[in-house]
Amino acid sequence: MTTNERAEKAVEYKRSCNCCQAVMRAYSDSVNVSEETLIQLGAGFGSGMGCMEATCGALVGAGFIAGLKTEGQATTRVTKQVLAKFQEKCGASICGDLKGIKTGKVLCSCDDCVRNAVLSLDEVIA
Repeated sequence: MTTNERAEKAVEYKRSCNCCQAVMRAYSDSVNVSEETLIQLGAGFGSGMGCMEATCGALVGAGFIAGLKTEGQATTRVTKQVLAKFQEKCGASICGDLKGIKTGKVLCSCDDCVRNAVLSLDEVIA
């Protein structure tokens, strides 16, 4: 599966689950964890961490997958790079900021956050 196909698959999954789960499900073919387990792991990250108060759920999902892909080796470095790329693409990393909760200005839609999380992760781990 190409990166763009994976990103669009994640957007498709977003229609039936939260942003974190959508990103994680998009990688179910390439990690040694069942899709059901990925969905369970991502269940607490709908509307970002803390219900829009903290990190975007799509970015959290990318971090989980980074840990699986790197087998925990240098994952912090990878997730730091993914964060930087995600912020470049989306304009922020906090869910409430992305959705314009305080400003009224949406920086990035959920679909685009999911798409950009996959693109950012694949740019780093490719």
